[in-house]
Order: sequence, then C-alpha cells, then structure tokens
Amino acid sequence: MKTLILVIVLVGSVIAFWFGLRAALGTEYPFLTVASGSMRPTLEVGDLIVVQGIWNSSDMKAAPQPAGDIVVFRNPRTEGELIVHRAVDKVYHDGLWFIETKGDANGSTDIWTGSDTWQGMISEKLLVGRVIGRVPWLGYVPLYIRTPIGFLVIVILVMIIIFAEYIPTPFKKKPASQG
Repeated sequence: MKTLILVIVLVGSVIAFWFGLRAALGTEYPFLTVASGSMRPTLEVGDLIVVQGIWNSSDMKAAPQPAGDIVVFRNPRTEGELIVHRAVDKVYHDGLWFIETKGDANGSTDIWTGSDTWQGMISEKLLVGRVIGRVPWLGYVPLYIRTPIGFLVIVILVMIIIFAEYIPTPFKKKPASQG
C-alpha cells in the first residue's frame, strides 16, 4: 500500500511540475530534444533545450548568427514536426509577422511553403517559442527511449522494479512480532 501511495504522489508531482512549467514558460513544449545537426555548433544533437513562449512576435530578435533568437516552430509542410532554427529576418505583412529562418549549420535560409507562409517565411502562428537555455547530452535519454530498444529497456526496468517490490525473497527481513 505504501508503494502505491508513493507512486501516486510521484506521478502527481511530475504532472503538476509539467503543467506548472508549461504555464510559467507560456508554451506547450517547455523541454525539447535536439534531434538533428542543423544548429551546430550552437546546439548539438542530444542537447535538451528549454523553450519559452513568445507573447509578442514584434519583440523577437531576428538577425544572423549569433544575434537572432533561436525559435521553435511547427513545420508548415508536415503536421506535428517541430523545427529549431534561428530567426534571421522578420517582416510585418497583412497584420502578421513572418519570420525567415535558418539552421546555423545550413548554407542558406529556409524556404517554406504551405499555409501560414509568405514568400518562403513562416507565419508567427507557427511559432512554439524561443530557446532560452540548454543542457548538453541530457536529450540523449528521450532520444534513446523513442527507439524500440530503448522503450523495451524502460519496460523491462519498470517490470523488474515492480517484481522486486512484490515478490518475497529470503533476504527481506520479517517484521518483529509484537506481543
């Protein structure tokens, strides 16, 4: 019973922390993992990045490396994919900001097509936030867990922990009898 209460408290704490962090940073993705080398040397594969929402796109810095903000945005070509690139220019058009992006390791700026784009730039509607910090190497954990082997390792570890708690062993001390 104590283990169940501990698990409930632990899971509840993690959920509260996650939602609190989302509210404090103003984004649905406060932590993300860098999965490609397009932002080298600024961000490396396996870095865990901290993302803050952008409340006012006019405040965003757009300039070549290293001055422009590193932004996270939804890829206008594929649903669900997030991109992390630098904002190198921005233009106000028809009541919206449009941002030109570029990976620091890429030779040229990105040219985006699809809805929410204009002249190869992304609309502010696609912005998730700006990168405000990074933790090197910590992102390898979620990258590994996303692989089939990594997921299997996690499942096996959880099963071992559960079995170790509930299977009696000769090494466990028996409670002293009262009386």
